Amino acid sequence: MGKSNEVQSPTFPTVDQCASIGREKHTVVADLDGTLLRGRSSFPYFALVAFEVGGILRLLFLLLLSPIAGFLYYIVSESAGIQVLVFATFTGMKVSDIESVARAVLPKFYSSDLHPESWRVFSSCGKRCVLTANPRIMVEAFLKDYLGADMVVGTEIGSYKGRATGFILSPGILVGNNKATALKKAFGEVAPEVGLGDRQTDFPFMALCQESYVVPFKTGVQAVTRDKLPKPIVFHDGRLVVKPTPLMALITILWTPVGFVLACIRIAAGSLLPMPLVYYAFWALGVRVYINGTPPPPAQKSTGQSGVLFICSHRTLLDPIFLSTALGRPIAAVTYSVSRLSEIISPIKTVRLNRDRAKDAAMIKKLLEEGDLVICPEGTTCREPFLLRFSALFAELTDQIVPVAMANRMTMFHGTTARGWKGMDPFYFFMNPSPAYEVTFLNKLPHELTCSAGKSSHDVANYIQRVIAASLSYECTSFTRKDKYKALAGNDGTVVEKPKLAADKVMGC
Repeated sequence: MGKSNEVQSPTFPTVDQCASIGREKHTVVADLDGTLLRGRSSFPYFALVAFEVGGILRLLFLLLLSPIAGFLYYIVSESAGIQVLVFATFTGMKVSDIESVARAVLPKFYSSDLHPESWRVFSSCGKRCVLTANPRIMVEAFLKDYLGADMVVGTEIGSYKGRATGFILSPGILVGNNKATALKKAFGEVAPEVGLGDRQTDFPFMALCQESYVVPFKTGVQAVTRDKLPKPIVFHDGRLVVKPTPLMALITILWTPVGFVLACIRIAAGSLLPMPLVYYAFWALGVRVYINGTPPPPAQKSTGQSGVLFICSHRTLLDPIFLSTALGRPIAAVTYSVSRLSEIISPIKTVRLNRDRAKDAAMIKKLLEEGDLVICPEGTTCREPFLLRFSALFAELTDQIVPVAMANRMTMFHGTTARGWKGMDPFYFFMNPSPAYEVTFLNKLPHELTCSAGKSSHDVANYIQRVIAASLSYECTSFTRKDKYKALAGNDGTVVEKPKLAADKVMGC
């Protein structure tokens, strides 16, 4: 692999010696693993695709074949090792599912591993190209949408009737001389100004560039921080919280059956025990609930007092349940398109929105006459430290409004999904070894800031959004449920009502 002995690693200076000023008209060609990314191993990203498309059994299959891939990689060739990973991961998968994971899941993990020096040079050039041994279908969405790559040349995988075969198309895995050939095909006789690589199999294409720089492997290199990312990650999907290295993949596989049993026990405790006892049962079962602020007392029906409307930030569909746990009493919740299973196991009353403004307003007013109520006006969950735009309908219906800032912690599995079956959301949340919720009750909305005092419903909604965001140190956005689902699932998140199936549609929560 690589070029002849006249091309040695000392031939190329290190990337920290590359100037990044005045390169607006230059073209840069870079490798991905170990170059644009700090990590040299592509296993975690193959594992993400394996798990998110094929589930725990496909992840196990990939993990079992990874020692063979490693042996071939180091003893035979880099190309042979990658071929095993590709086959174990992709064979039999729908191409559309792979593309979906590449768009909705992988960018979050790729962006958290961006090499600062490589990005400094890469981002300074006017035209950006990436040559990678990874399958193009897996990396192209991230590189073009988040790093501004103009061209992505990677390994091409075969497919038949919409499903991946697991085999590689000609000219094979893009390493060594194949990369050099691909560069010549892409640029012809015009030599790109800058080449970036990190290993010997990158030297052939680097030698064709006017300037080339090696990215040395060093431990302790800090990834590009969130605030310096070229594009913030607001929406992302997938169940795994932590990048699945081989060790983490093994831990995940071993924990999943144990975690599912534990989740069933935790859900049973939350559903069957009286609400005043749920808080203590959760703590005994490893679920941490932290309560800040002073909640208002329950409404007194005898005095004709209207119920309090709790307005919560939306992290998972369990928000109303943990609010009820913090209050020690069940609070009815307004929902949209939760799964039938979630409704069955819910310990609190849930009432579905109709998406008809007049009908929903009348329903919410009636519920408030009966007691306290909780609404999550973002309309859908957001994982990152952002708040989506608040729907303003709630502000028109009552002045008894208490904002509640909800935050949670999950260390292994995300308890939300946009692409999968939402009926599993509570199970995945409770499958975490020690999940946690923090419920912060903020001050009741002053009368002078309500609609009764002359404020518009949009002003009230925007004010409460800002108050909750400030409490959580989150950023307010104007993104909506439709923005999220278009980004992650390719639809607008609207439930299409169908006879007998409508209750099981779960795209909008």
